[in-house]
Amino acid sequence: MPKVVYLYPDGSQDRLDVPEGTSVMQAAVAQGIVGIVAECGGSTMCATCHVYIDPPDAELLPAVSADEDEMLDCTACPREPGSRLSCRIVLTADLDGLRVRLPEKQR
Repeated sequence: MPKVVYLYPDGSQDRLDVPEGTSVMQAAVAQGIVGIVAECGGSTMCATCHVYIDPPDAELLPAVSADEDEMLDCTACPREPGSRLSCRIVLTADLDGLRVRLPEKQR
């Protein structure tokens, strides 16, 4: 089962075991990770599951889709090169140990 590390702006972190096929957003919401709001429930219709992925982890992810790219222009915190919507990151064994930085705010 892949592990995901959620890094909070204050430097603290939570580490979760996440079943393959589950999105980073779904795992965060199910486990009460503060900082992932997910207002649209994973439909790429909001930007309240915005996260930052640092290289080299970002290189392991699929390319940003047009819908995701459009929503990333609407984030509450500044968009960075590693900005992604966590609803679009589906966990696989290849992503074991993925580190996800949470923004200071989502709305």
